[in-house]
Amino acid sequence: MTTAVRRHLGATVDTTLWGRLPSGDDAPVLSVEPGEQITLDTVSHEGVMEDQGRDPVTFFGRHGVAPEDVLADTVAIASNAAHTPADGPHIVTGPIEIRGAEVGDYLAVHVDRLQPRTSYGVISSRHAKGLLPESFPSNSPLTSVFCSVLGLDGADPATALATLPLLPGATERPVRFPLAPFLGVMGVATPGPERLHSTPPGLHGGNLDISLLREGSTLYLPVQVPGAGFYAGDPHLAQGNGEIALTALEAPLRATLTFDVVPAARAAELFGAARGPVVRTPQFLVPTGLDPDLDEAVAACARNALEVLGASFGMAPELAYAYLSAATDFDISQVVDVVKGVHARIRLSDFALVEGGAW
Repeated sequence: MTTAVRRHLGATVDTTLWGRLPSGDDAPVLSVEPGEQITLDTVSHEGVMEDQGRDPVTFFGRHGVAPEDVLADTVAIASNAAHTPADGPHIVTGPIEIRGAEVGDYLAVHVDRLQPRTSYGVISSRHAKGLLPESFPSNSPLTSVFCSVLGLDGADPATALATLPLLPGATERPVRFPLAPFLGVMGVATPGPERLHSTPPGLHGGNLDISLLREGSTLYLPVQVPGAGFYAGDPHLAQGNGEIALTALEAPLRATLTFDVVPAARAAELFGAARGPVVRTPQFLVPTGLDPDLDEAVAACARNALEVLGASFGMAPELAYAYLSAATDFDISQVVDVVKGVHARIRLSDFALVEGGAW
């Protein structure tokens, strides 16, 4: 991986889509070479949705945020971007062309840095779309919980803490939990003119909500159209696996990313016949499984994990099956995005003695 001079892509009405994902017919808003690093701004949908008034200055002002502390790009998109409640909620920046990426290749997206752009965020449960629709929200169609963040004036977001009250309106003895920023949506464009709804993830990636996609991780996405058409959005400051209320701690991020193209033959050496996105972190290989049925999502993840173990390390299927049962955690990524997600954490250190592994 080489790194070229970094460029910046802001989040504007012209460089974002709200509620829909780029298609293969959409012109790129930026074109880069493999190995090039960019800085990309993302905007959260929380505070700008129609059920929140589509007026972020007023919405955040009710929680004590001064108008000058509401991001200008958030205000501009809320005021001027095309969106209807029938669309998904997510605002995505892109598409970005990666020159030379062809169908059958994989796009490698290296997450180099994630910087919070505000010192506050929002967790919402809306319109009975969470895990417990019979119970939440309890008193209205929408519950939006405002969270302030302490300690973001330091260089490392990992030292900052989000705060959450024990009772509505309470200020004493808040719950505090650490930040772990990541982008919930990273994906590639799909063929044809149709822009997919932003909520369900798929083989193209999209709304994966895999919290392991933090700094130092890499997301591998199967290229669907020439040039890949990468996009990103749904920025989080923190999320628990499952994301059961519907959203996690949503807040805008500035992401520094580096792109590489993995040719189809090399991708086969790494992933075999696995279908869909794969993640690598410094500790884990992370195959994924996606399906509206959670049982089927787990099964898809297991099949993909077997493919990755066979391709990457030459492990026999029966032995790989046994290894996964004894040593690998299968985690629920999310259960609230129509298509449910599961990811497996295969420890790279377990294969340190394997000679000739593809990695």
